[in-house]
Amino acid sequence: MTRKQRRLTLIGGAGAVLAAAAGLILYALSDQIVFFQTPTDVITKQIAPGQRIRLGGLVEDGSVERRANAEVLFRVTDTANTVQVTYKGILPDLFREGQGVVTEGMIGSDGVFKADNVLAKHDENYVPKEVADALKEQGVWKGDEDQQSN
Repeated sequence: MTRKQRRLTLIGGAGAVLAAAAGLILYALSDQIVFFQTPTDVITKQIAPGQRIRLGGLVEDGSVERRANAEVLFRVTDTANTVQVTYKGILPDLFREGQGVVTEGMIGSDGVFKADNVLAKHDENYVPKEVADALKEQGVWKGDEDQQSN
């Protein structure tokens, strides 16, 4: 083997090792790569209490309850399942019932999601892709009709 062939073999071997390591890392983190979990995901995957996740969906109509000390209770739904959420703090201006929301926090031992951050949608046409797909599967998606009528 010449010096050039040894160098190419070494570089090729190192590249293969790096590719294998990257593949193993991506495989190990495949459940964590998603932007958020829907209420159905939370229930079916049986996420352990105390595990930090992002919960996304629609704020259920009639579910927002404001309490003392800026505490807010509401339910997040994907129309198939619902998760009760509690949040203490000031909600974004765009937060309202029937709108898309992503909350960050963890599920308590009582099954209530304790959010420490709430992100509301940024305009009238935005719904997270995962929520839109879930709504389309259930036959309740009306976003495409609304955009075609405009």
